[in-house]
Amino acid sequence: MDTVVKLSTREMESLDATADLFSILMATEALEKAYIRDAVAAAELIAQFKTARDLLPQGTSIDQFMRDYKLSCPAAHKRLIEIGVPATVEHAVADASSSSRQHVKAVADITSCFITLMDCIKLNMTAMDQLHPLMSDLVQFLNKIQGLPKDFDSTHKERLKTWLISLHKMKASDVLSEDESRQLLFELDR
Repeated sequence: MDTVVKLSTREMESLDATADLFSILMATEALEKAYIRDAVAAAELIAQFKTARDLLPQGTSIDQFMRDYKLSCPAAHKRLIEIGVPATVEHAVADASSSSRQHVKAVADITSCFITLMDCIKLNMTAMDQLHPLMSDLVQFLNKIQGLPKDFDSTHKERLKTWLISLHKMKASDVLSEDESRQLLFELDR
């Protein structure tokens, strides 16, 4: 006979968070092995892991979670718990070529631009003369990066260019409305 188990919303959320963490650990284990073969990097999974980790029930450690679910994924544990950054970042300085170092620097510059621009908006510094230089720098750095995914180039990068053009058309003293600020912040956070 089939038995239906009814769970509360809280129990469902807890199970979903547990399932997400389980899949992230297993995927990172596979990615670590793929990285050795130069197939992929794990930056996105590390970010997802940090979010999923925060959703665990209070007092549950990752080590305890791994023991409870009998997970044997030492590479994922090392990457996510001990190191916390992708292997490409961890090993970039020691053995990077000049072009690879430039790529790493460009990525760091882009990250800095994103963070600064988002912080500016969150602090209600939304005048054209405050945002335009930051958006301009961001678009310029993005243009220097080769090999961005096509969907990023065609979608996200174009949206950022549209915002840059919109800011450029404003007077220096013009300020984004609350709706425009929220929309720009949303698009930067995607």
